[in-house]
Amino acid sequence: MLMKNDIADRKHRLKSILGGSAGNMVEWYDWYVYSAFTLYFAPVFFPKGDQTAQLLDAAAIFAVGFLMRPIGAWIMGIYADRKGRKAGLTLSVTLMCLGSLTIAVTPGYESIGAFAPIILVLARLVQGISVGGEYGASATYLSEMAGKERRGFFSSFQYVTLISGQLLALAVLLVLQATLSTHDLEVWGWRIPFAIGGVLAILVFYLRRGLAETQSYKNAKEGQQRSSGLALFRQYPREAFTVLALTAGGTLAFYAYTTYLQKFLVNTSGFNRETASQITAAALLVFMLLQPVAGALSDKVGRKPLMVGFGILGVICTYPIFTALSRTNDPYMAFALALAALVIVTGYTSINAVVKAEMFPAHIRALGVALPYALANTIFGGTAEYVALWFKQKGMESGFFWYVTVLIGLSLIVYLRMRDTRKHSLIHED
Repeated sequence: MLMKNDIADRKHRLKSILGGSAGNMVEWYDWYVYSAFTLYFAPVFFPKGDQTAQLLDAAAIFAVGFLMRPIGAWIMGIYADRKGRKAGLTLSVTLMCLGSLTIAVTPGYESIGAFAPIILVLARLVQGISVGGEYGASATYLSEMAGKERRGFFSSFQYVTLISGQLLALAVLLVLQATLSTHDLEVWGWRIPFAIGGVLAILVFYLRRGLAETQSYKNAKEGQQRSSGLALFRQYPREAFTVLALTAGGTLAFYAYTTYLQKFLVNTSGFNRETASQITAAALLVFMLLQPVAGALSDKVGRKPLMVGFGILGVICTYPIFTALSRTNDPYMAFALALAALVIVTGYTSINAVVKAEMFPAHIRALGVALPYALANTIFGGTAEYVALWFKQKGMESGFFWYVTVLIGLSLIVYLRMRDTRKHSLIHED
């Protein structure tokens, strides 16, 4: 009987984790489509200026979307703590759907003038709220559903699905590049991926409505403590600021090595857009497969060694990798360098969700994971492309390489000083 119950419990956990992960993939596909297709739609919304200026304008709106992430994290983190992880996940995908469909149907600057970029900004603000809430709800849900012994492994699927969403966006880009002319892509083809994202989000809405709630939330619901922003920073200031600090270097490195890399390969290395997309997609595919491997390793050796490894290698290797990328015209060498950067950042991406979730009690966990993370993401991750392009426009591109290096170094100090959350986890399932 015990064995049957054990098998049933594992099936229940696996079904819930797969269900939550599939929704997370669509959420991040919708978010990353903007970055993947920026090279094509930037002239539609910002017709004046050279390519760098157009990309700079589009990157500014990408950063604006991040400004709403702390607000989304605050509102929806509290919502997920009070109403349930399932409710938070369902609401986040609804907002993402609205944002994607809006971008898909918005006319360009030539048709409606300044209203075009204004609507684009509003759509990204809605998506920013969605993603702000999604991270905390999904990180909490996967960590609570995973089970103590394999929590690192299963929670790593948050970044597996995050990366697969980015890969799906790139796959759609590659298919459209192969089937449509550059002119068609720039005129109307770029709208297709946003429409696909909206439709997929509708399907995920129904999928998430059928998810099971976590036992940790059910237990916390019976208590008297309530989640709020004031309670977070008053009762758990050390944990909140630790999350913010450990995220800063990791999220900047992640966005530098992923979303910005595609543009860097075109705008600096000199690859054409199709080759840059292929290099990025290939590196991201390997990166995605590494996440559960590193997550499982953290279940054996702890979370801290992986984060410290990322910090040390990030400080040593970031400047040389970007410098070498800027000078190569060999796609295989570019792939190897991009993959090296992504292998390094795996020490952060694979376990950052579970590390944060293990630091907070259940009644305030979704907010504790989401809000400090979103603040760090807004300040450092969302501005990564803009800062990189600003340095390039000023003729000081290597300044960005040093900027990433320094931020990773500051986060490394936090990694060295913090406790290993695997040994001191606050996730209790009983």
